[in-house]
Amino acid sequence: MEEFELTQLGRDARPADDPKDAVLERVPNPHPDDLYLARFTAPEFTSICPVTGQPDFAHLVIDYAPGEWLIESKSLKLYLGAFRNHGAFHEDCTVAIAKRMVEVAQPRWLRIGGYWFPRGGIPIDVFWQSGAPPQGLWLPDQGVQPYRGRG
Repeated sequence: MEEFELTQLGRDARPADDPKDAVLERVPNPHPDDLYLARFTAPEFTSICPVTGQPDFAHLVIDYAPGEWLIESKSLKLYLGAFRNHGAFHEDCTVAIAKRMVEVAQPRWLRIGGYWFPRGGIPIDVFWQSGAPPQGLWLPDQGVQPYRGRG
């Protein structure tokens, strides 16, 4: 397994001003030969509408089947926090997060559900996955209700 260095875990670290500048880190998977699912849930994700400058809110659910690497969770929290003042549409935010995680951790498989709260009366849900899930992988429901106040 290749070397790795953590620059944020155990240190004072703040979100970057832009997601492109955020450092997303990985750590070795202690069970790289086992097929399993890991889930990150970010129920208070925020970004900014690139046209109006109004805040957008989402509940993100990220499922992935790790390979050699795991996403380090503090760096993910800081990466997601970098979107707080970032102007992008819902689809762009959701897909960009997934692609960045795939680039960094090279999982066997990854999916993201971006459940965006409505503005203008229309909720937008965005889903992306890296391909077909590996055979035998347990895929639990993401547990986010269809829009009815997301309650």
